[in-house]
This record gives sequence, C-alpha cells and structure tokens, in this order.
Amino acid sequence: MGDTTDIKKGGIIRHQNDLYVITDAQFVNPGKGSAFVKTKMKSITSGKGTNITYKSGESIDNVQVQYVNLQYLYNNGTFYSFMNQVTFGTEEIEADTIGDDVKYLKEGLEVLGVMFEERVVTIQLPKKVQYRVVEAPPAVRGDSTAGNVTKDITLDNGLHVQAPIFIKEGEEILVNTETGEYSARVNE
Repeated sequence: MGDTTDIKKGGIIRHQNDLYVITDAQFVNPGKGSAFVKTKMKSITSGKGTNITYKSGESIDNVQVQYVNLQYLYNNGTFYSFMNQVTFGTEEIEADTIGDDVKYLKEGLEVLGVMFEERVVTIQLPKKVQYRVVEAPPAVRGDSTAGNVTKDITLDNGLHVQAPIFIKEGEEILVNTETGEYSARVNE
C-alpha cells in the first residue's frame, strides 16, 4: 500500500480489482480546497483507458514491478518493437500503451521497460534525449537576442520543438521528455 505521493507515470496500481498502468499523472494544488492528483490509466487486462482523480494523501494499492533495459527498433504501424538488452529478444508494445511518449522515440533510443508478470506493460523514457536538428529557419535580422525569442525547429525523428533563435540545422540538442521543451545545445 502507498498513497498519492507514490503515483508516477509508468507505475502500476490495483484499482477496483484490476491492474492499471499510469500513463499520465498531474499533481494539482488549487488555491482553495485540497490538493489532488489527476491520473490517466490503462487497464492491463482489458486495455481500456480511464481517468481517475485521487485526493492528496489518499491510499492506493501499488503493485511491484521489475525493470529491464530496452532499445527502440521500429514501429510497424500497430506495435513499437524494442530489443530486450538482457535476453536480446523482441518486446512489442502497443502505441496506446506508450501514449504521448511515442513522439520521443527514435531508432536506437534506450528506454526502461516496466515489467509485470514477465511482460513489458509500458516504458519510461530518459529525462533528456539527444536529437539532431534537421530543419531550423535562419534567424531574421532584427530578431531580438534580449528575452526568450524562439523558433520552431524539426528534429531527426520528426518532432517539432521551440528552440532559441541561434540553433542551426545539423546541430545536436537535448530535449526534456517530461516537458517537451528544448533543454540545451550539445557541444561536440
């Protein structure tokens, strides 16, 4: 047993006699009233998604999981395939199970697989992932370097992010997978 402080993306909890993978969790502390945690969850048995809100401090039934290192291989349209770094076997995970995190996947990316009863039920991305910039409009004369002036750039996996105006095509950058934001330029 745990409480709402134990709720995190990729965790597994027992709710109404079913097991759910938490696909998103957001702590909300309104100005008035009690804090709460909004969760999006997917049933491991039926695959159906649900949204549940827990009051801060409410008890939850955590389920023990194991973790395994996986490397992303490819997407065949229905499943995302990963190589298990221990057994070298292939693990296939549905796009719905991965959720919005699919936009961060790129060939060769190493992630953490969350396993329950010998099967991978979801993944956890590294906090920051390195990408190559494939499209970045040039800075326009007159763009102010004071303040946070940004531009939309395209990365090698097709992801679009806002980045500072000095970022150029061919550069390597880090993206924060928790916020979806530009983090830093990688010096080579």
